[in-house]
Amino acid sequence: MITREAKEKMMEEITEELKQAELVVVTNYRGLNVQSINKLRGELRKEDCRYKITKNTMNRLACRKAGFDELESFFEGPVAIAYSNADPVAAARVFKDFAKENEALEIKGGMLSGQLLDPAAIKALGDIPAREVLLARVVGGFQAPISGLVGALHGNLRNLVYALDAVRQQKESA
Repeated sequence: MITREAKEKMMEEITEELKQAELVVVTNYRGLNVQSINKLRGELRKEDCRYKITKNTMNRLACRKAGFDELESFFEGPVAIAYSNADPVAAARVFKDFAKENEALEIKGGMLSGQLLDPAAIKALGDIPAREVLLARVVGGFQAPISGLVGALHGNLRNLVYALDAVRQQKESA
């Protein structure tokens, strides 16, 4: 049996993690076996996201203390809570991909930077391309005009070389 002090310490830990979290996701894990939950935890851990199964009463109290009262409505039935203070898009992508493979996982909702999210918003967040892809697109956008300028200048230089070569050939034949 867990002592009251241990419960209070656990609740304080959850409260602090919620306060620091950029993304919070509440899921219903009914129908998932232990192996599936551990696989999900492992995938989330790679994205610096924690996934905890604790009592709903403790989650509700921690949410109240953290100022996330809106999340309380999600704590019905067997739920787990995930929090990430790293890349919220990467964590949402893990949930989206995992839910495709495991239909038993139900995303109930969450919060992103203090804004309440419904399941569709979390899935949409997971559809955003990875940070590296977005940065590559930005760099490509900057590079395209420069490449065009280089190509135009190269074409002008080539035409100048052809003209000078034609003049040289003309002088040699004369």
